[in-house]
Amino acid sequence: MGLLYSGDSEYLDGTVPYILEGLKLDEPVAVAVPGPNLTLIEEALGDAAAEVELIDMTQAGRNPGRILPGVLLAFADTRPGPVRIIGEPIWAGRSAVEYPACAQHEALINFAFGDRDLSILCPYDRNRLDDDVLADARRTHPLLSGTEGDRPSEDYAPDAVVDQYNLPLPEPRRADTFRFDLGRLSAVRHFVQICAEENGLGPGRVEDLVLAVAELSANSVLHGSGHGVVRVWNDGEYVLCEVIDEGTLSDPLAGRRPATPGQIGGRGLVLVNEVADLVRQYRIPGSTVTRIFFRV
Repeated sequence: MGLLYSGDSEYLDGTVPYILEGLKLDEPVAVAVPGPNLTLIEEALGDAAAEVELIDMTQAGRNPGRILPGVLLAFADTRPGPVRIIGEPIWAGRSAVEYPACAQHEALINFAFGDRDLSILCPYDRNRLDDDVLADARRTHPLLSGTEGDRPSEDYAPDAVVDQYNLPLPEPRRADTFRFDLGRLSAVRHFVQICAEENGLGPGRVEDLVLAVAELSANSVLHGSGHGVVRVWNDGEYVLCEVIDEGTLSDPLAGRRPATPGQIGGRGLVLVNEVADLVRQYRIPGSTVTRIFFRV
């Protein structure tokens, strides 16, 4: 359900009763919202806040691709019976490059849980978010809530939102490029390490970037055409790395489900989402392009 609110009073009126109702029903409750809103809710709950899992979404959901596996499914899948979650992945501070991944995340929630018994409330600030964002909220949530009560969304169309943001990203003005196949996977890692260091990425983050590209390039070889291209550049805010292959990733939830115990394979994209600050992926006929962002 999408909660369209304006101001702190409407925010608390829409969230706190929802939480207290869940606690009264003995449902596990998680609240994953930006820090200032988390403080508002915690203070309003008083002693009841101790019964709720409180998560700062600006940290846990910095990369929107991390929210499903690392927050929502991680909470729901470890608890039997119905659960209740407040998730606020879109706030006024989100950048234009982050937003498409947020919108796709909100759309994909509708397909991620299957028949799982749970309730998710997603707040949207009517005062601070653009009209296009609020329009997407109406398309990604089957139900809407606000001062006028709960109602079905007449614009609900999550598939259309996923498709809308599956668009090629702007080309870099200049990028270092490396072509790889099975015999050059080790060389890919060395290439990315050198490029990341030259572009000013810190030592720990260089290791994360190399690990992410190693997973993506191995996926290209094993599950794609057997070869691909890596590009690395710096746009002033991020060191970016893009992996292009001739495979077609048909599952929009790939990388957004946590690995199950004993699972063999299928962990690479989850790991990439975990370590990157942002992941943008799009598919065109005959190719999949994955662009990962590491803040400088």
